[in-house]
Amino acid sequence: MKALITGASSGIGRDMARYLAKKGVFIYAVGRDTERLNELKEELKDKCDVLSLDLSKRENVFKLYENLKDSGIDIVINNAGFGIFGGFDETSLETELELIDTNIVALHILTKLFYRDFIKKNRGYILNVASSAGFMAGPMLSSYYASKNYVLQLSKAIYEETRRKRKNVSISIFCPGPVKTRFNERANVKFAIGGIESEYAAKYAIDKMFKGKLIIIPTLLMKTGVFLLRFISAKITLKISWHIQKKKNNKK
Repeated sequence: MKALITGASSGIGRDMARYLAKKGVFIYAVGRDTERLNELKEELKDKCDVLSLDLSKRENVFKLYENLKDSGIDIVINNAGFGIFGGFDETSLETELELIDTNIVALHILTKLFYRDFIKKNRGYILNVASSAGFMAGPMLSSYYASKNYVLQLSKAIYEETRRKRKNVSISIFCPGPVKTRFNERANVKFAIGGIESEYAAKYAIDKMFKGKLIIIPTLLMKTGVFLLRFISAKITLKISWHIQKKKNNKK
């Protein structure tokens, strides 16, 4: 098998590459940090090829597909993404548009193009990395939360379409809570609760993906939290979310 993993230069994506390589899957690792990608290639040896691309640039996303469409990809993991913390009137519009291009547009393009290929050959796995943030709105991290809502709802819709086509194509959505990665550094936040280890998150997501699980949520705490959201009004959820986000402020 062969897997394409975006956002593979660090964190969950990097650990997913390691775990899949151990299972004998050949990895196409994509990211922006060339040095870290080369370190991963050196680690995985002949089980990995790396591509240094900025997926916030639409032309690079199409270039990636064109380069790999005939490579026999069986698994697509859309993991690239980042967050930006701050009030909506304060955050950089340029950075927010980069976030949308990375978290939403790149994922949408790669999902659509490889999904078409998978449908034609009647096999394949797509794992879109969202977040527990995808189940609610997030004041002070509004663009990030909204982007993960998009990933969650898009993927759920594709799952149902696929089920009704009776195609052997698996659609999964990974929705973790806090994970110990470089996300905090990029978003300039500090999680209010302790995060799980990236290695655990990666292994959990991959194992559930191979079992055909639609929504993948690690830890009982996050599963309980997502479940309880069904019974709380939108206004109360927003108030809770506001207090959670304020605790993440890393500028204190």
